[in-house]
Amino acid sequence: MPEHDSTREWKSFFDIYAPYYMDEPFTRNTCREVDFIIEIMALEPGASVLDVGCGVGRHSVELAKRGYQVTGVDISEGMLHEAARRAEQARVDVKWLRQDATELKLDRTYDACICLCEGAFGLLNSGENAADRDISILRGIASALAPKGPFLLTALNALRTIRMYSDDDVAAGRFDNIALCQIHPIGSFIADDIRNELPENILSSVIREKAFTPMELTLMLNITGFSVEHIWGGTAGNWGRRPLLMDEIELMVMARLD
Repeated sequence: MPEHDSTREWKSFFDIYAPYYMDEPFTRNTCREVDFIIEIMALEPGASVLDVGCGVGRHSVELAKRGYQVTGVDISEGMLHEAARRAEQARVDVKWLRQDATELKLDRTYDACICLCEGAFGLLNSGENAADRDISILRGIASALAPKGPFLLTALNALRTIRMYSDDDVAAGRFDNIALCQIHPIGSFIADDIRNELPENILSSVIREKAFTPMELTLMLNITGFSVEHIWGGTAGNWGRRPLLMDEIELMVMARLD
């Protein structure tokens, strides 16, 4: 799969969205989420953590503030610019890498990995195969983890997504009921005051968000070298060791490299 260029849809979206990301209400529980990450992954003091699809680095920076050695990977220069600015403000060192998560090239292994809040997982550009893309991400993560390393993943919950759409939506091209992908123009994600400043070719670009069933994720993780330890409800802002609800926005998987 070739490296994405600046015309690819999700990269374009995140470059635009980066300065506004921390205004989202789901970002307000970062400290509590990092408490949960440290507890559930049993991170040792000073452990090395890989954050795939790190975005503006809200988890990476908070982990670094607590003494962990963090590397954040993202495809968006805009997101990484915001991440570096936030790390500088917090006076912490984080290694930032601009890479496509489907083609991870890392020169070391890590004690643990996180991939949270659809930073990379389940975000399909035009022409990408839904069956192959996220498997590539999982294989890259497996190659970057130390033996028995823990991996925490959140992804869109297909149990909810399926209930949101109808046959009319499938016919109209708003939902792919084979790949379980929601299909939107970029402009539908962007506030009016920002949208007015953007060219039409960006606003009309189509992005696809793939949702996953728990069994689908389990099988994907198993074939890429992981054992699944837990599946919970993982909606941002409401993490915990609790059952996955049918209308949960996101599910969370705690896995470990075999």
